[in-house]
Amino acid sequence: MSNRLKLLTGTANRQLAEKIADFLGLPLAACEVSRFSDGEIFVQINENVRGGDVFIIQPTNSPAENLMELLILIEASRRASAATITAVIPYYGYSRQDRKDQPRVAITAKLVANLITIAGANRVITMDLHASQIQGFFDIPSDHLYASTIFNRYFLELKLPNPVVISPDVGAIRIARAFAKKLDAGLAIIDKRRPQANQAEILNIIGEVEGKTVIIRDDMVDTAGTIVQAAEVLAQKGAQSVYACATHPVLSGPALERIAKSKIKKFVVADTIDLSKKKLPRNLEVLTSAALFGETILRISRGESVSSLFD
Repeated sequence: MSNRLKLLTGTANRQLAEKIADFLGLPLAACEVSRFSDGEIFVQINENVRGGDVFIIQPTNSPAENLMELLILIEASRRASAATITAVIPYYGYSRQDRKDQPRVAITAKLVANLITIAGANRVITMDLHASQIQGFFDIPSDHLYASTIFNRYFLELKLPNPVVISPDVGAIRIARAFAKKLDAGLAIIDKRRPQANQAEILNIIGEVEGKTVIIRDDMVDTAGTIVQAAEVLAQKGAQSVYACATHPVLSGPALERIAKSKIKKFVVADTIDLSKKKLPRNLEVLTSAALFGETILRISRGESVSSLFD
């Protein structure tokens, strides 16, 4: 392992950063992230990173301080004369506003990409972006990882009978189709509409689910209203059992209570967002993405192919 490789992290998801460091057999670089009395963020890197390849592991989920920590860590690394700076962003926050679909709204996914680039990052690593085209918002190289490799292994080992993968909306068809192919499962789609943010109305289920074991595949679960409602409808349509998996467990508001009371037998998420301070229901399971991020960091540091991870 090259001694040029340096791992930094903020406070957003230190547990994942420590798991990635363990996978790579490296310590996290000594770094102080604290607050002034008025809440402003102070960052100081307490070891030499001059000429190093710095990887900063920091999701940008709410609150906005997580994004600010990332930007300040990038800035501190740049001023410390790091040779390269890679922002490892397991969950890319503010990605849901990726286009101007209403008058006078911001495209925050592009705004955040600009901030990360201007701060001094040379490369970005993300996972399961809300929309794949967000990669094009960066004017620096980006590597887009897929959590499907984690979920594929988990559900293949369960050997579920008569599986059908459910896409929660038209936008998730691509990821659901690839997931279904790996599981040798059928594919169905939920037809829904959103009257407003964080609310959805399910209009129809396109596909056969009666007597099947269904697996809802999504990129993110926020309030869990849609996915819990979908599980209820699928059960009414005759589904034998309902499973679900989502990469990013935002889990805001009543999400955990809804999942606990839902028809979902097992809800599987990745650890892109820190859940250590939440009391998780019994039917929610967290799988680690540390090996996938660790292997990606290792390959980038060696100048090897990342896309071959998904062949």
